Amino acid sequence: MLEFLVVLILLIVAGVALFAVPFLRINIVSSLVLRIFRKLLPQISQTEQEALDAGTVWWEGALFSGKPDWNQLLAYPKPELTPEEKAFLNGPVEQLCAMLDEWHITHERHDLPPHVWQFIRENRFFSLIIPKEYGGLGFSALAHSEVVMKISSRSNTAAVTVMVPNSLGPAELLLHYGTEEQKDHYLPRLANGSEIPCFALTGPDAGSDAGSIPDTGIVCRGVFDGQPDVLGIRINWEKRYITLGPVATLLGLAFRLYDPDGLLGNEKEIGITLALIPTSTLGIQIGRRHYPLNGVFQNGPNSGKDVFIPMDWVIGGQDKVGQGWRMLMNSLSVGRSISLPATSVGAAKLSAWSSGAYGRVRVQFKLPIGYFEGVEEALARIAGNTYMMDAARIMTAGAVDLGEKPSVISAIVKYHLTERSRQIINDAMDIHGGKGICLGPSNYLARTYQQTPVGITVEGANILTRNMIIFGQGAIRAHPFTLREIDAAWDQDKKRGLRAFDEALTGHIVFTFRNAFHSLIYGFSTRLVKDIPQNVTHETVNYYRQLTRFSAAFALLTDIAMLKLGGALKRRERLSARLGDILSMMYLCSATLKRFEDDGRPAADLPLLHWSVQDALYRTQQSFHEFLLNFPVSRITRGLLRFIIFPRGMRCLPPADSLSHEVARLILAPGEVRDRLTAGIYLPEQDNEPLALLKKALACTIDCEPIEARLRQAVKDKAITPHEHEQINQALAQGIITSKEAASLEQMKTLRRRVIMVDDFPADLRQTGNSHGETPL
Repeated sequence: MLEFLVVLILLIVAGVALFAVPFLRINIVSSLVLRIFRKLLPQISQTEQEALDAGTVWWEGALFSGKPDWNQLLAYPKPELTPEEKAFLNGPVEQLCAMLDEWHITHERHDLPPHVWQFIRENRFFSLIIPKEYGGLGFSALAHSEVVMKISSRSNTAAVTVMVPNSLGPAELLLHYGTEEQKDHYLPRLANGSEIPCFALTGPDAGSDAGSIPDTGIVCRGVFDGQPDVLGIRINWEKRYITLGPVATLLGLAFRLYDPDGLLGNEKEIGITLALIPTSTLGIQIGRRHYPLNGVFQNGPNSGKDVFIPMDWVIGGQDKVGQGWRMLMNSLSVGRSISLPATSVGAAKLSAWSSGAYGRVRVQFKLPIGYFEGVEEALARIAGNTYMMDAARIMTAGAVDLGEKPSVISAIVKYHLTERSRQIINDAMDIHGGKGICLGPSNYLARTYQQTPVGITVEGANILTRNMIIFGQGAIRAHPFTLREIDAAWDQDKKRGLRAFDEALTGHIVFTFRNAFHSLIYGFSTRLVKDIPQNVTHETVNYYRQLTRFSAAFALLTDIAMLKLGGALKRRERLSARLGDILSMMYLCSATLKRFEDDGRPAADLPLLHWSVQDALYRTQQSFHEFLLNFPVSRITRGLLRFIIFPRGMRCLPPADSLSHEVARLILAPGEVRDRLTAGIYLPEQDNEPLALLKKALACTIDCEPIEARLRQAVKDKAITPHEHEQINQALAQGIITSKEAASLEQMKTLRRRVIMVDDFPADLRQTGNSHGETPL
């Protein structure tokens, strides 16, 4: 026994010495680990490396730290619109929305009407992001988001048409990478709408794996514009799914550039390059339109056969050849943060506004359908998810306005907001029932429902985004030590690399043990978390503590997963997805808590806050649970990890039924909470508009509810007949209601019927003509 204790003490002393003495630690421990680390590192292609290098790290880095600084998050300024941006939303955007009739656009014209195209051009909707010195509007990312959100609540066709030139496209690329000559020539023309841009990246053989594009350009000399021996590129390509492609005058193109004759230098394979090419250029073929799920925004294929362009058509000129993938990744991180989150929130707010109103107006079993618990459940999901989605949209746009290019966060909001939008529109359709599934001018949900998969598919398919990008990119970019270790491992200066690796490794080890300790003690009691924001209310303080606890546990699991699986973690997509879900839920909760603080802590919004955060924390807990169930380690190791993370078991509960009831009631009637939740969407006022009719019916229904209650009581007292069509006259005759109340009941019944009626058409749908029957139009 004594000998064992001596050996144990000697081993401990030796271990301490190895780590405490820098010379021993560097040349023995770190050197050994570095050799192993290099073997575990997966091979990273140039395009993967450029994707990893793209963008910036923002709040996701704090969530990876295991110790997020909540005071820093809340200290970021609240994103605000300028007076000029507000005026644009209340002026041209409102006017544009009033001009749009989505049924006419999608069913009859299959395009925006010419006067709408003209209005968009003249009012510079294509130049939201172009600075004023080039004739653009120079709006903030938040304003860009608000414009797209509002238009999308009225017309997906118009929203996509406006969105694309302001997202990934020639303007964004020119602003950051174009030559001065290119900016001066193209940006004013893009701003005033005389050029319609598109960007061609995706092809038949390069969808999600866009970095493997087969389209090629060969550096050569040729004749251009009558001039012989012009240095340029001969390009061949085939692209599809290109939004605005069928009507574009200016084509942004991504291709792989080669220089077999060494005209630019010694490099034969130069890499992905971007160019701007007028679509009138000889050799370009614009294909026939695609028809994406009844969405009639202009979208289609194009191709080029032996198209020769001069070298100065490369974005950024000759100096930027081969840098196209890096340029794309940086631009995507900004555009993806704005466009699809905005359209998703527009759909969510429209669903919340209309479903709440319809749930109160539509009656079955003599009760508004919104009062049934099953419908309440759906309404609560709609409202809670909309609240959290809008918070994430605003905070992410604010990050862009602070100068960030949040590549990981952009993937989070793109995936989770489009997926939650899909859940919301499904719930809204269920609530509307037959009203929702019958197409026609009075259906305000169907086109959004039809086109929801489009947003889920574009700008990175959601399956890929969840399973590979969010955590796969975040674990390297946002982790405080991983990227430093990778850079040190590939450092050509071996001594310098070893020293840098030792410094990162030592910090990493301390980081891991700290997170294990914090996970365990915070798991026993979140009250032990001390790093919480100053002056937050008792209603939210435990959410910050719980998120800090999950941040420490997430950082710990990340390290253990990378240690155990190494490069194989890249292929274990379901494990990676669950870790990505944890990171995403923490980000969404962070945005929601910040929104509550930025809004001045309105007490009336607390049910929405509680529902959305409790739902996300429960999902986070389930992701931890599923990860541990499937993590390929021994039962003992899995049990130890579970004990460290959940020493008192899994204690986060989903929102209670009573809370869901409270949330649902908030959107079943007009009020400040409902107005804040759905702020920013287009609500028409014209009497023949379906939403205007629904608004009028809602107000009339609420006004008549006390009168209807008296009628029901009179029926129970057998004072009047139970047959509804005779009740009003009988009640009026007996003095149960006044003549004014009788008129209100008749108006309410008329409005209710008009709201629930759907459009009908000739028996032979090939016949032309509008719908007829008892419809609001």
